[in-house]
Amino acid sequence: MTTPALLVIDVQNAIDDPVWGRRGQPEMEGNIATLLEAWRARRLPVVHIRHDSTDLASPYRPGTPGNEFKADVAPQPGEPVVDKRTNSAFIGTDLMDVLDELQVHRLVLTGVLLENSVEATARMAGNLGFEVVIPEDAVASVDRTDRRGRHWPAEDVHALTLAILEKEYAQISDTRSLIEALP
Repeated sequence: MTTPALLVIDVQNAIDDPVWGRRGQPEMEGNIATLLEAWRARRLPVVHIRHDSTDLASPYRPGTPGNEFKADVAPQPGEPVVDKRTNSAFIGTDLMDVLDELQVHRLVLTGVLLENSVEATARMAGNLGFEVVIPEDAVASVDRTDRRGRHWPAEDVHALTLAILEKEYAQISDTRSLIEALP
């Protein structure tokens, strides 16, 4: 098994802003904290991705409280932080340089939103040749309304996005299984 890097994507205070609507998967932050504890105990690589929105109305805009990492999953000294301005953590960032320096080829993606930044990052990582794993209980989705006006609960958005990503772009797992498989 190759050394897996844990990526924590966009888990910032902004995700609690009402602008996103109802979020599912309330256990996400706790599961990410559990994964972080396991990775740190084994001295495995952890990379934090921070979304710095260029939209002046965004709760993710730099200089606002929403731009800060959530306290229970915040970076520790020495853990790389990659700042991004688009949905994919690879576009316009130094993520590839960070991963090359860490010499990792297996990525465990956690964070928000599954159907946005996590999915975009997973697709690009897969296309770049990385082995991608997504723990289904350490990512979260929000309610969505489609173009026809149909409401999709966050739980359905979550399940469908995982089904779309599974096998072609990522292996789907869970927090407990990932920790049990760690070296």
